Amino acid sequence: MSHLYVPPDWNENSRSITPQTLFFNRRDFLQAMTAAGLVVGGALLPKSAQAETGWLDRLLGEPDRKLQTDFTPIPGLKRNPAYTVSRPMTQEAVALQYNNFYEFTSVKEGVWKLIDAFQPRPWQVEVSGLVNNPKTYDVDDLIKTMPLEERVYRHRCVETWAMVVPWNGFPLRELIRRADPKPGARFVKFTSFLNPQVAPGQEQSHLPWPYTEGLTVAEAMNELTIMATGVYGHVLPNQHGAGIRLVTPWKYGYKSIKSVVKIELVSKQPATFWNTLVPHEYGFVSNVNPDVPHPRWSQKKEKMIGTGDIYPTEKFNGYGNWVASLYA
Repeated sequence: MSHLYVPPDWNENSRSITPQTLFFNRRDFLQAMTAAGLVVGGALLPKSAQAETGWLDRLLGEPDRKLQTDFTPIPGLKRNPAYTVSRPMTQEAVALQYNNFYEFTSVKEGVWKLIDAFQPRPWQVEVSGLVNNPKTYDVDDLIKTMPLEERVYRHRCVETWAMVVPWNGFPLRELIRRADPKPGARFVKFTSFLNPQVAPGQEQSHLPWPYTEGLTVAEAMNELTIMATGVYGHVLPNQHGAGIRLVTPWKYGYKSIKSVVKIELVSKQPATFWNTLVPHEYGFVSNVNPDVPHPRWSQKKEKMIGTGDIYPTEKFNGYGNWVASLYA
């Protein structure tokens, strides 16, 4: 295999932080691997992997489109005070315009411009596998039967940027309990939608679509793990993973899979999107840990999107009281 050296954007000894526009993110990585002819997932990335770049750059160069901010509010929503964050909340307009959603594009600032054709209603999610009560739920019907609440969580991306987000949703363990897992269930596999007609990123057939992720059953049953059905007091916008998404605040953001259509309880560790592509860089567990650097950059610091504030990264993203025992 060829090797491509890229200097890290983050350096724990640096006095300044690389500007957001110069972050070496996963989009750059995929393009760099394509140019260098590197092997990913056992296959050479074809030249078509670079096809996205030109039209997306033109799209991003267009005059700003109108950003949708009028979403349906959720009546009677109450914030759970057990989950507090000492940092300021990220402004919603910032969070709406800065997303990792590779089904649409690897350009974070471009996702919101590409989601108009995506229709998250009606939306169904299948719960199956090693369970006694498999069932396919309509998301809106499911929401009516679940203990819906708002939780303010920190969000930490493996690329070292961070946000503070008020999600609303319900604990995943409530859904798993309804499914009644069988004794052999050890992992939970999540699968996102597959529809290249509305998600242009999925036209890149060399990538392992649909997007998949996984947790251990113990992680899925932890009280922090929620299925988010909304954000900022209203329903989920498309770019945040409508109609329903996973949120695991102590793990790097790519673990919190968007637009989930299937939840399966399985006996063996499932393959996941990034672990399949680059296993030596994106492990299955992927807990936030400042002492374990990414192979190409440090994880000791993080940058708040919207303000540029820099904070030292905390182990488990500051949620060790809830989850450290899972890894003892």
